[in-house]
Amino acid sequence: MRQYVITLSRQFGSLGRTIAQQLARELEIDFYDRDIVEETAKRMGLPVSVISSKEENSNNALFKRQYPLGMGVSSMQDEIFGIQTNIIRDLARKESCIIVGRCADSVLRDFENSLSVYIYAPVEARLKNCTGTLGMEEKEARKMIREVDRSRELYHRRYCPEYNGPSTNKDLMIDSSAFGVEKTVELLAYIARDRFGEQ
Repeated sequence: MRQYVITLSRQFGSLGRTIAQQLARELEIDFYDRDIVEETAKRMGLPVSVISSKEENSNNALFKRQYPLGMGVSSMQDEIFGIQTNIIRDLARKESCIIVGRCADSVLRDFENSLSVYIYAPVEARLKNCTGTLGMEEKEARKMIREVDRSRELYHRRYCPEYNGPSTNKDLMIDSSAFGVEKTVELLAYIARDRFGEQ
């Protein structure tokens, strides 16, 4: 297969990250998610916890306390996005890989060999995944589904000028509850091999 990149966006609780990890193993390519946060923290000289809590949320109290004057929360978030954009582009140029979240579908929309995937599921299926697979309390899970979905929507609207809903820049959208993790991985692996050529 020629060098390519798969970008994977997902709804909270749809098991998109799990699907991305298993797909990377199936295709024998690298998987990037937390690695991008760690590299961003390294380049900015900040703790990983600060970058992680700040990247999709403008209302982080810790960040506001750390930067009360001068560079504000919004400009710090802009800097994080700029650095992550460079990291994502570097990874896509370097090797075949899967990149999760961080508007990678928009960042790489002009990248020739790419496949952009969105994993979603009905709220009740996501709630079941949160309380079962992820071990969350139901009340907490419902709150997280609402808040994370909202944060990701606002983040895309801010940094992707072309954004007009979850289908923007996507080649494929899959309801993970309709197929399950293993079958979704199998389908995506088949599509990737067909699109980029068998090894």
